[in-house]
Amino acid sequence: MSKTLKVLFLAAEAAPFVKIGGLADVAGALPRALRALSEEDTGGVKLDVRLAIPLHMVIRTDAATLRPIASFGIARAGREVNAQIFASHSGDMPVYFVSGEPITTSASVYSSNAALDGEKYTFFSLAALEMTKHLDWQPDIVHVNDWHTALAAYALQIKHWDGEMSGTKSLLTIHNLPFLGPHLTGRLAAYGLPLTQTDLPEWAHTLPLPLGIWASKKNVAVSPTYAKEMLTSAQGAGLENFLTIHKDTLTGIINGIDAESFDPQKDSAIPNNYSSENLKERSWNKAALQQMMGLEIDSSAPIFGIVSRMTNQKGIDLALDALSKLKRKFPWQAVILGTGDSLLEKQAKRLEKKMPERVKVEIRYDDRLARKIYAGSDIFLMPSRYEPCGLSQMIAMRYGCIPIVRNTGGLKDTVRHGETGFVFEKENVKSLSVAIREALAAYVNQDYWHSLQRNAMAEDFSWKNSAKKYAALYQSL
Repeated sequence: MSKTLKVLFLAAEAAPFVKIGGLADVAGALPRALRALSEEDTGGVKLDVRLAIPLHMVIRTDAATLRPIASFGIARAGREVNAQIFASHSGDMPVYFVSGEPITTSASVYSSNAALDGEKYTFFSLAALEMTKHLDWQPDIVHVNDWHTALAAYALQIKHWDGEMSGTKSLLTIHNLPFLGPHLTGRLAAYGLPLTQTDLPEWAHTLPLPLGIWASKKNVAVSPTYAKEMLTSAQGAGLENFLTIHKDTLTGIINGIDAESFDPQKDSAIPNNYSSENLKERSWNKAALQQMMGLEIDSSAPIFGIVSRMTNQKGIDLALDALSKLKRKFPWQAVILGTGDSLLEKQAKRLEKKMPERVKVEIRYDDRLARKIYAGSDIFLMPSRYEPCGLSQMIAMRYGCIPIVRNTGGLKDTVRHGETGFVFEKENVKSLSVAIREALAAYVNQDYWHSLQRNAMAEDFSWKNSAKKYAALYQSL
């Protein structure tokens, strides 16, 4: 007789309900992938995974799809703050939306007001746990993500809800360690969460992510290499010594991508569908991208693609400097899509103005154009200074667009130099430029280039692989 393992998955955002960043993709896909695992995949264990997110004001959903199921008070500084729970579904997965004054006060998912966000996510973390007392369903595991929900793991550790959740274990996924959350000085006490003795650095005693890491039975970085990098002073965000002491709780699991959505054989956003078996059909997408962007239609000119947030973390400045130094006698082109740091946006536009016949820049978020860039570009530039996981390099490979990446985090774990892409070591323009020249030399040999494309497209980055590893972790708890 199979055993059922009940998992409550908490996140600040989740697609398709609300998406600001990559966390929404993970929270929208991983719980569903876990539920889809067969008992053969899990050794006879059935996973009942349910998602809970805040009912942000920006969530636009038909009110008829939300069913009110509970209302209760959360004690705060001698008064009760009312929480309302609504239920819906994403496919066959139950989804719970938590509302209340601390959530509705803020119009956005994340604000520039640290106090406002601290209040919102403290309330959400506690209300999501309290919610389970009003369901005919008690989680065995609470899976929290980043600082926004990390406090739920801390609350589990020190409160246990009067013994009602004493058997519930916590697991925390760390998507980006430097985002530790705002100091919750005073807020913890107001919500009945006293500080307890920890071996965290003194400066981290009231920060939600460190508290969650300390409390969680398992901590998961979003790639194996990032799990190791977090133990170094360069990427440990000041917690490297603490994490090293507790490294037995730390592991790395690479994120996945939605292989159904990102499928060049079916993607309706690209002009011409293709597979690794008919790469000639892919060339029509390149010509269509060149025409749409106002570039010369030239099949011999390799196109560099960039789809990214424009931040220093992503190494956009390195990419722009490297492109500006490329020899003009070689027929290359570049299409850049992204938005972010205004200085980097201006630098990209200056490069376009300097080389209008070669470089086209679009400063915006545009998923359909992004897919056209993946399907029509030859080389994908992703020279991140650090990259916990990264999804764009995996999507690019899925579409036969060969990535050039730095040897860090999830980029190191997903791209094999000379087999599925090109990997460079040092965080500078010179090292990136060497990799670009190597890629351009390889592009001339089209037989070799097509073998790179076929290798890249054969990689399996589906969520099922990640889900099986999370399922094993759940069972170990």
